[in-house]
Amino acid sequence: MILVDTCVLIDVSADDPEWRGWSIAQLAAWSVRGPLFTNPLIFAEWCTDFASLEAAQSALAAFGLQWAELPQAALYLAAQAHLRYRRRGGTRSMVLPDFLIGAHAAVQGWPVLTRDRHRFDAYFSGLEIVAPR
Repeated sequence: MILVDTCVLIDVSADDPEWRGWSIAQLAAWSVRGPLFTNPLIFAEWCTDFASLEAAQSALAAFGLQWAELPQAALYLAAQAHLRYRRRGGTRSMVLPDFLIGAHAAVQGWPVLTRDRHRFDAYFSGLEIVAPR
């Protein structure tokens, strides 16, 4: 099981010349280990490139991802991570999407598949992050 971050999905769907190959290889490797998951926040980020809900749903369905709701424990953990971010000088006043995604993976005990390891590393110790080096 692994939670797939939006950037990995976009790499594939947008045919990113630098990252598409890496993202496809990771999705293939992890799919044989168990289910690939998405959540409402990842879906919301995904939807920005589509003209309709149906188009976004159809494009996402091609990845074979399973849906996972964010549990309250993940929402709490994200809020705590955001509080640490603010105390360290972070300027954003709203909880950042990466905090919600990282907290969701942490609470479920799932790794997160991403190319953006910075916030995950900084605020979720012990979270397994699958990202390029």
